[in-house]
Amino acid sequence: MTSYAGRHAELYDLFYADKPYEVEATFVDQCLREYSLRPTKRLLEIACGTGTHAFQLEQRGYQIVATDYSPGMLERAKQKASQVLSRVEFHSQDMTQLDVAGAPFDAVYCLFDAIGYVATNEALEKVFRGVQRHLGPDGLFVFEFWHAGAMLRHYDPVRIRRWQTVDGSILRLSETTLDVAKQLSRVTYSIYELKSDGTYSTLIETQVNRYFLLQEMAAWLSGTGFAPVKWFANFTQDETITDETWHVVAVARRI
Repeated sequence: MTSYAGRHAELYDLFYADKPYEVEATFVDQCLREYSLRPTKRLLEIACGTGTHAFQLEQRGYQIVATDYSPGMLERAKQKASQVLSRVEFHSQDMTQLDVAGAPFDAVYCLFDAIGYVATNEALEKVFRGVQRHLGPDGLFVFEFWHAGAMLRHYDPVRIRRWQTVDGSILRLSETTLDVAKQLSRVTYSIYELKSDGTYSTLIETQVNRYFLLQEMAAWLSGTGFAPVKWFANFTQDETITDETWHVVAVARRI
């Protein structure tokens, strides 16, 4: 199953134009500066999307190799890199089969809950062991995951959003169901582009994302060569994780 394929990838930056990328990149930068035991310069990003986090961190002085498995997202990221004269390197990679030239890296990061695209235990172990192989001694792994406590209690079965464009408007219907036993959220996006000339087009894409408990994630890290360092509620210094915490930012160290 491919996420953000074709036209969906082209619309990605419109859909997430209000996402606080700068705030999130600043928080990652602070984590790297505070918890790294060695100088941190070279970063590997997993599931980079259209590259906005990478560009933000590049502005803070890091050298970045960014990876994703969606051809459409990578194409858009490279277009943006050309526009802003970025030197970020973009490569096609499946996070379950990481094999990136230039390892080891000083740190690896994976944001926007992208670790949740890994739905099975077997695949998740491959991801963590792959990250561990790509890190240098004491290297940090900073990643964000969807918190099970909030998902189980507060998820919305249906969401509708609309965006105005120069050509008309776009309507996105998001329908969510949960597989509680497997800790999976299945979201079907129905997207309708309505043109000012009266024509329209549609696309439908279903994405499956996993959500995690904090202690479950701690066990995964400890079992794959990492020591958990910090857990943060969203991109803040708040370390109190409750059922109102939708996103957890984890900081772990390679051991």
